[in-house]
Amino acid sequence: MWKTTLAAAAREAAALHPWRMLASRPSTSSASSAVDSILLRSLKEHYLEVSKMSPPPKINPPSPFSVVKGALDSNGPVLRRSYGDEEISISVMRLANIIPGGGEDEDDGDGINQLFLHVDVSKPGEDDLRLHFLCGLYPDAIGIHSVSLRPKINGDSSQFVPPPTKYHGPGFEDLDEKMRDALHSFIEERGVDENLFAFLQAWLYVKDHRNLMRWFKSIGTFINERKST
Repeated sequence: MWKTTLAAAAREAAALHPWRMLASRPSTSSASSAVDSILLRSLKEHYLEVSKMSPPPKINPPSPFSVVKGALDSNGPVLRRSYGDEEISISVMRLANIIPGGGEDEDDGDGINQLFLHVDVSKPGEDDLRLHFLCGLYPDAIGIHSVSLRPKINGDSSQFVPPPTKYHGPGFEDLDEKMRDALHSFIEERGVDENLFAFLQAWLYVKDHRNLMRWFKSIGTFINERKST
C-alpha cells in the first residue's frame, strides 16, 4: 500500500512540477564536462608542482665519453666514445623498467641505485655485428650479466631483448673465473665502470622529469580537445 501511495505521489509531483525532476537529473554531457574540468585542474596542479622541482647538479660524463645528441628524447644510446678503431655505445635503464616494482626496497627508496647498462662494441669491417654486454651498474661496482654477439640495431632499446629462438652464448656465471675476469677487464679498459654511475643517475632523473612533464601536458591536451569537440 505504501509503495502504491508513494508512486502515485511521485507521478503527481512530476505532473505539477516537471522542471524539478529535470533539474535533479543532470545530463550526461554536463556530468562528463564536470569530470573533465576536475581532471584538467588536477593535471595542471601536478604539472606546475613537477615544474618547480630542482634538477640535480649538472654532471659531465667521464672523459672521453660524450652524450649522444637527442638521447633525452629517444630510447637509444646515451653515451658514445671511440676506442682505437672501435665505437663504444652505452644505453641505460632502471631495474624498475625491466621488472615492474623492482628496486622499491632499495636503501635510497627510489630504485635508481641499481642501473642496467647495454654496452655495444662495434668494429669497422664488422658492419652487421656488435659485441653486446648486459651489465649491472652500482655506485661502487659493475657486474656483467651476459655477453653475446648480436646484429646491429637502429637505436631502439626494445631491440635489446634477444630473440628467444637464438643462442647467445653460455650464462656468464657458467664461464670459468679467468674468462669472467678477462671480460671485466675488457669493458673496464674501454671506460665502462662504476665512474659512469653518478652521471647516468643524474641523466635518468632529468629524463624521467621530462617524461613526466610531457605526460601531464599530453593528457591535458587530449582532454581539452575532447571537450572542444
